[in-house]
Amino acid sequence: MRRDGQPAAGAAKNLTLAAADIERIYRIERVRLVAGLARHVGDLTLAEDLAQEALISALATWPRTGTPPNPGGWLMTTAKRRAVDLWRRRRMMARHEATLMHDIETAHVDGFEAVEATLDDAIGDERLSLIFTACHPFLSRDQRTALTLKVIAGLTTVEIARAFLTQETTVAQRIVRAKKVLREGDVAFEVPIGSERDARLASVLEVIYLIFNEGYAASRGEDLMRPQLCDEAMRLGRILVGLAPEEPEAHGLLALMELQASRFKARIGSDGSAQTLETQNRRLWDRLLIQRGLEGLVTVTRLGGEDGIYALQAALAAVHARASRFEDTDWALSAALYDRLLERVPSPVVALNRAVAHAMAFGPETGLALLAEIEAEPQLAGYAALYAAKGDFLMRLGRMSEARVEFERAAELSGNETERSFLMGRVRCCAEAQD
Repeated sequence: MRRDGQPAAGAAKNLTLAAADIERIYRIERVRLVAGLARHVGDLTLAEDLAQEALISALATWPRTGTPPNPGGWLMTTAKRRAVDLWRRRRMMARHEATLMHDIETAHVDGFEAVEATLDDAIGDERLSLIFTACHPFLSRDQRTALTLKVIAGLTTVEIARAFLTQETTVAQRIVRAKKVLREGDVAFEVPIGSERDARLASVLEVIYLIFNEGYAASRGEDLMRPQLCDEAMRLGRILVGLAPEEPEAHGLLALMELQASRFKARIGSDGSAQTLETQNRRLWDRLLIQRGLEGLVTVTRLGGEDGIYALQAALAAVHARASRFEDTDWALSAALYDRLLERVPSPVVALNRAVAHAMAFGPETGLALLAEIEAEPQLAGYAALYAAKGDFLMRLGRMSEARVEFERAAELSGNETERSFLMGRVRCCAEAQD
């Protein structure tokens, strides 16, 4: 402390670091915190508000007292106390107040064990309960996915809009409406059982895969990947396989994620640059994840689910996993699998990936012809991958000036710094080839 009463520069820095640490802890605990609160208060918006207030309280308290032994329990108890205060002022929900006060009063001061004990449901995961709730039939498909990506994955509306290939304002409206429907429908925040659970399973699988995709190819920021999202998606996928062991698509999704995740260490070079399948050091691929993914595909076959949408994508990932070198890739098989997948999922993005596989199997001219069929699709107008693919086909044909234009367009549209840097590298390669 300085003589004028102001904190010394070092002290201010320590407080800043403490705040950053607190926010990091909060990000780790956020989903479980919101899910646990939502179960008790029955309102997702209120649960998110209470979680934020617990964070504010932690930011004010922990720099003075230190991080508690159980940060998640501290945040949960603080948020529940705030909920009780709100309900007292509103003179309502007396039965909820009694339940929460019992949780607080019976919790151990040093570890909050009693509060923590209330967080796990019959299958041992609050977050999965929240996903099943967000995938309630009351909600439209788009509402379900947008809400879960926002609450579970913590994605911004910009990131979700990229996943949907739609407008940010549209996503924001879907989330607001979804929360309202759940609140007005008095929906229970729990994993359903029997046929009701099975009816929601497809939506849950879709959401988990979208979470994985955002982690695998981050739409915003400096990092190419957000591994923590991929890890969370795979963890949830493993829980689902245990929950529905005879569901081939659950096994297909898990196999797909494990095969994709096996490349993590090779996707970024030592200089921080993005590495394509062609340039990746395959010795860095995780052989255990590849083995698990391939075993998952065997299970899918045993269950008769080879034509499932996740099973087909897993089979596509397996084509690369089985190739020890890029030159060994069976592109003809990849093209055939994409043909089957497009029949199941007639989307512009699948059609784009199919064009890439056909270009590698049968030549870039074939790829350009397939792109010509879909490049007018409104959903692809601002999609960087479309222009990157077109640039790659043109580059392979030696049409460098045209390729340069496409790579520049892709770089302009990309919201990821690492991806943008890679694309600008392609621009420079085209320019150098012209000189």
